[in-house]
Amino acid sequence: MEPRRHAAAFIAALALLLATPALGQGALTTRQSDAVAAYDRALGDFKSILAERRRQIEAKQPLPNLPGQALYLARVAVISTYKDLTDAIPSRIGKPNKFEIPPAYFDAAIEPLIDEYAGLFEIMEAPPAGAQNSATPFKDVVDLAVAIARAKGLSSAQADIAGRISLGLFFAETNGKQNVRNARSNTYMGSFQTGPSEDRNGRRKWETIKGEIAAIDPGLSARDDKEEARARGTDHRFNHWTNVRDGLMNAHADLFRDIPGIVKTLPDPIDQMKLFELIQIVPTPTKSALKSGDLLNYRVSSPTIMKHLRNNSIFAFGQADRARSSASFREILAAMWLFNRKFERAMAKYAEIKPR
Repeated sequence: MEPRRHAAAFIAALALLLATPALGQGALTTRQSDAVAAYDRALGDFKSILAERRRQIEAKQPLPNLPGQALYLARVAVISTYKDLTDAIPSRIGKPNKFEIPPAYFDAAIEPLIDEYAGLFEIMEAPPAGAQNSATPFKDVVDLAVAIARAKGLSSAQADIAGRISLGLFFAETNGKQNVRNARSNTYMGSFQTGPSEDRNGRRKWETIKGEIAAIDPGLSARDDKEEARARGTDHRFNHWTNVRDGLMNAHADLFRDIPGIVKTLPDPIDQMKLFELIQIVPTPTKSALKSGDLLNYRVSSPTIMKHLRNNSIFAFGQADRARSSASFREILAAMWLFNRKFERAMAKYAEIKPR
């Protein structure tokens, strides 16, 4: 779509959303009035920053540092204030939405704004010019994870689970897009969103099992040699193959051995993906929970850990959620509903790659 037509369509969509739905009859309490006003402000701010960023992009103006952060915080505010609104006025809970966000947290009428939000992030996080794409990005993730899991001693069936989980991580981190940048961070980049130190650590760990990988899967080892040569002299995080490989080796490979026990505790494949995503978000308490022998009831109460969870859309929305000072892993997994749709997409893609 041409920029002028795109802008006109966006403005038309905004116009449809200007009016807040009627609250129904009866006087509002102070709490209810405050909740309505807070949501209206948050929604107005969200529309404003979306329009500003779109205007900057289409005018080819320089964007601010971390151009996605203001957008992200504005979206969080919209969901948070809507949850406070529906807590105060339960009748405002509406119909289900295509993003599978619980209706108490999200008004389906503003779906076009979230589509615009996603479109802006896709532009801002486009891969750099020199990024080295793969023609088979999803299969690469599965193949690498399976080979690593086999090298860690897992059976073929258990290694397949590692492949499925790892594909979920790819969708959780980048929505399945390879070699992307990060509009909210100057540190984490690439298909698995790693920092420079994580990338280096993963590469070192890969070297220690490279011989075993070659014995298990010579074809994959040959592919790895080609990708290493291709990425030489560049940032390995922008070669899809090497970033996935090093990301898995840095944070997840050592825990592949725990997959048999994890599957017994968490038979739902999406819960398994959520747990490994927590290794990415809060690795230390997640490893401690796994070692505790009582994963689901293991509780975290560190303010720093709770902050990290909130910064990744867990207990981030509404006053009640944000007031939490602690949570069990059972509660954390349940609160990761914003990841469900991504993991469902990963499951569907895995079914294409590994037909039964």
